[in-house]
Amino acid sequence: MNEKLFQTEKLTTGYGDIQVLWGVDLDALAGEVVCLVGSNGAGKSTLLRCVSGLLPATGGRIRLRGIDLSRSTPDQVLEAGIALVPEGRRLFSAMSVKNNLLMGAYLRRDGPGAIRRDLDFVFDLFPILGERVRQNAGTLSGGEQQMCAIARGIMSKPTLLMIDELSLGLAPLIVERLSSALLNINRTGISILLVEQDVVTAFELAGRGFVLEAGRVTLSGPTSELANNSTVQEAYMGL
Repeated sequence: MNEKLFQTEKLTTGYGDIQVLWGVDLDALAGEVVCLVGSNGAGKSTLLRCVSGLLPATGGRIRLRGIDLSRSTPDQVLEAGIALVPEGRRLFSAMSVKNNLLMGAYLRRDGPGAIRRDLDFVFDLFPILGERVRQNAGTLSGGEQQMCAIARGIMSKPTLLMIDELSLGLAPLIVERLSSALLNINRTGISILLVEQDVVTAFELAGRGFVLEAGRVTLSGPTSELANNSTVQEAYMGL
């Protein structure tokens, strides 16, 4: 598990004249769960948008398996193996659960049999989606919508799954179920980059973490060490 699957190097981006990221370095190893934590406005979602190709990098590099994706379009990033589960789910609310999931597989070239097997996998992972396969995604509960968004990401067959705010607005019991599902996803070999405001949840799931403040990584290391850091405890854990 020492292969560096994904990394950003001195990554910068922003919106117009407003720079948001200032030389961000982070990485994920093959088969690893890593987290990115920080307060509102730190630049976490901006980083995921940039990695996804939704926001152009103004400097630095984004690499997956050593391949430079810094100037890639969203389709190219997805085809390379990076999928984003965006904050707010962003499902196609008037489409059925099944069609939302199939939208995740729209770039795949490995045939209907492989796609069917992955549908079976996500229905095993989230049985409620199998029960509601014909239901419009917009009528699902918040937790079910998050399950559908994660499942849609898996349907693209990613090597790196990025999740923006797993727990936002969800009851603790639902967050526990989603956390358990993420660990099962990770056991299949998919690496996970988790962006999360709930630092306790993030540290429970991830082996390593990065702390982002005002667009810069200020701390990084094993989550067991970060959880015992007095600065992190005071700023993010209410201790």
